[in-house]
Amino acid sequence: MDQSNDFASLSDFEDKKEEMAANRQHIHQHPELSHQESETAAFVAGKLKDWGYEVAENVGGHGIVARLKVGEGTKSIAIRADMDALPITEETGLAYASKNAGVMHACGHDGHTAVLMGTAEYLARTKKFDGTVNLIFQPAEESPVKSGAEKMIEDGLLERFPFDCIYGLHNHPGAPVGQIMLRDGPAMAGADMIDITVRGKGGHGARPQETVDPVVTACHIAIGLQTIVSRNIDPFQPAVITIGAIHGGNAPNVIPEEVLMRVTLRTFDQTVRDHAKKRIIEMSQSIAEGFGATAKVDIPHGLPVVVNSTKEMAFAKEVALELVGEENIAEFPISSGSEDFAHYLAHKPGCFIRVGNGEESAALHNPKFNFSDEMLPVGAALWARLVERYLHA
Repeated sequence: MDQSNDFASLSDFEDKKEEMAANRQHIHQHPELSHQESETAAFVAGKLKDWGYEVAENVGGHGIVARLKVGEGTKSIAIRADMDALPITEETGLAYASKNAGVMHACGHDGHTAVLMGTAEYLARTKKFDGTVNLIFQPAEESPVKSGAEKMIEDGLLERFPFDCIYGLHNHPGAPVGQIMLRDGPAMAGADMIDITVRGKGGHGARPQETVDPVVTACHIAIGLQTIVSRNIDPFQPAVITIGAIHGGNAPNVIPEEVLMRVTLRTFDQTVRDHAKKRIIEMSQSIAEGFGATAKVDIPHGLPVVVNSTKEMAFAKEVALELVGEENIAEFPISSGSEDFAHYLAHKPGCFIRVGNGEESAALHNPKFNFSDEMLPVGAALWARLVERYLHA
């Protein structure tokens, strides 16, 4: 482990741990859903301005970009944190539990934001780099349609705040607190949210022969879709098709006109993704036709695969090794979860990192989840050292 004083180390953040925890717990107590993060954004922006950053607000919604240029260096780097919460009722019993009914930080975005705030304060105070750092505080990562990353990019993020590469992190329940986990190449799945509308002919439940039953048709489509991964996709290529909801009808003795099926497709390869979507359309329509019904399949633009750049991953690993030592580094397993950080990686090289949240941590999106404050100094020191090393004169 490199304990050089030339770059940020864990000890640089020990006396800031309480401040970072206070920021994190404040955000945790006042969670806001995707596209509604006005108070969180105002809280973060106020701190950044106090620390001397050039702060742009309302980028792609409630997004914030804080820029700091030191020296004459021409290199630039971006670090991103997400700010939104989830529609879950908190069950942690914490003193700082959510005050907003039915909303909580069940994914740790409160911690991700507090980590980057800690980095921001340190970089503004020490200014031990030569170049430009862009700190992106992003809204709406959890939004299933038009996520915060998409909206910020559409609002000119890449042109208004240019950077050479970008990094982000996520806490990882089940891994030791502070363990830094990296992976080269495809790391998290691309995700498509698919709606299948099955339309038949409604009627009395006592006379099904006079109807075209969309409920029965939808059930057969559901079974058919489960064969796509096992019979149409290379077994060495991971893919998941999940039918999360089927809505149709309101009474036991009425056959409805229409059933809505809501489906998720997760893949790690574009060719597999395209083929799976094609088969979902073909199978849904052909099964529906066999029952005398119709199936309309809507597949809006989804999330790309998170693909870490080899060079940027290797650099992050080098920095992590210096910071915490080899015994605290691991490869994180490929994940079927998705992450809108992928939108940045579709434009710029970069790396998405996992940091352990504790072996006893509740799972993500669980009402008992809580971000570990013990991880805050590790995340903040990682970002600070990475920025200083990348922008070293």
